[in-house]
Order: sequence, then C-alpha cells, then structure tokens
Amino acid sequence: MDMPVPLSRKAYARKLEELHIELVKLQLWAKHTGAKVCIVFEGRDGAGKGGVIKAIMERVSPRVFRVVALPPPTDREKSQMFIQRYLPLFPAAGEIMIFDRSWYNRAGVERVMGFTSDEQVQKFLRGTPLVERAAVESGIIMLKYWLEVSEEEQTRRMKDRIDDPRKVWKLSPMDLESYSRWYDYARARDEMFAATDTEWAPWFVARSDNKKRARLNIISHLLSHIPYKEVPREDIKLPKRQKPGGYKEADYARHKVPELY
Repeated sequence: MDMPVPLSRKAYARKLEELHIELVKLQLWAKHTGAKVCIVFEGRDGAGKGGVIKAIMERVSPRVFRVVALPPPTDREKSQMFIQRYLPLFPAAGEIMIFDRSWYNRAGVERVMGFTSDEQVQKFLRGTPLVERAAVESGIIMLKYWLEVSEEEQTRRMKDRIDDPRKVWKLSPMDLESYSRWYDYARARDEMFAATDTEWAPWFVARSDNKKRARLNIISHLLSHIPYKEVPREDIKLPKRQKPGGYKEADYARHKVPELY
C-alpha cells in the first residue's frame, strides 16, 4: 500500500474549515426540515472517538448537534430492557444526536470485561437490528462508525496519556484492563459486525491511526450520507445602536481579573 501524502497543519485546517461550513448547512437544514439524525461512534480506547466528535462540534450549535455520553447505569436502569435508557435520547425533529459510545457497550466493553452474560449478549445481538430498523423506518437517519486503530498506535497513545498531565484523566483501571484484552475485543467486534451490520443500519469502518485524516474522512462521509441542502435565508444586517441618552460608563467592578498575559 502506498504511503499517503503527509497532511500539513495548514492543509488540515483549510479542509476542516470547509467541512465546518457544510456542517452548519446541515444544521440549518435539519432545523428547517425537522430531520432526525443519529450518529454512533464506537472503537477501542484511544481510537480517537473524542477527537472526531470535538472536530464535528467545534462550529455548530450544541442545541442541534447534541453529544450523548451516558454514565454507568443506575440500579433501576440495570433492571430495564438494555436499550431502554438510550431510546429517550434518540433524535426528535431538528436534532442530530451523537453517541460517544452507545448501546453497543453491551457487545463490546460489557462483554469483554464480564459485566454481562453470554445469553444477554446474544439477546442483544438478535434484538438490536430490529430496534434500529424501527428507528430508521420512523424517519431517523442512522450512521454507525467504528474507528479502527492499530495495536502499535493504541500503545503509543496510551503511553502518551500516562506521560502527559493534561491527558492522565483519560486513563482508568478499566482502560488499562481493556488494553490487555486486544483479541477479546477483536472477537467481540467481529461478532457484533456479523449480527448488526444491516442494510438499514450498516457499520462504516474508519482507519484512525492518523487522527487528522480520520476526522476529515468521517466528517466528509457523514455529510455525503445525509441528503441535506442549503437552506435559503435572508441577508443579515446589523441594526443601528441606540443613542447613549446621557449614559456614562460606570466603574462598577470592585474585583477585577489580573491581566497577567
């Protein structure tokens, strides 16, 4: 395989700016048409899911593009149908919901780490395509992405988290344990794909060893799979400010932030 041409920071920033413009168009289209979009991101620890989501969210409204990253389930939620706590978070009209991990926890981390039984996993794998089909038939556009990182690159990123005080919060005992179970995750991923890669809600795999390329590729892909159009809008002009009417600026602040920089 030929090595890709290096991507400079300037080229990356320029292309990302172009994609941000299209994401804003998508946002306006979703609000105008009442479209419902559901985007799922899955992958191993360190695969780059957070970076992709951050790149998507950088220039859009969090009231339209909404990120879902659920905490561990409560005792009540553990007694529910597994996917039940995710269903209220599926998009309504004019919403684009982004799941930073999702109901697929059951087929991945919960399975590999022994938090669920094999019987529960098999029920999940049989039932999930049916739920997703119902969602798609209700009008939801569903996109599912698996970020594929190599063993070597995952190791490099995990070591970087250990050495960088800004990233150490990203490491937990669970992350370290899951790191050691590479092939358990590979088998779980393969079975998950076999059961849930459907015609109505297929999986899309993105190589993510190069973070910048992965972000550009995924954003370009999701834009190409949503039939958005530019929404006509009126020209915007700033109104004239009111006259001061005798107002004088008051020295009202008792406590001021020191200007150190």
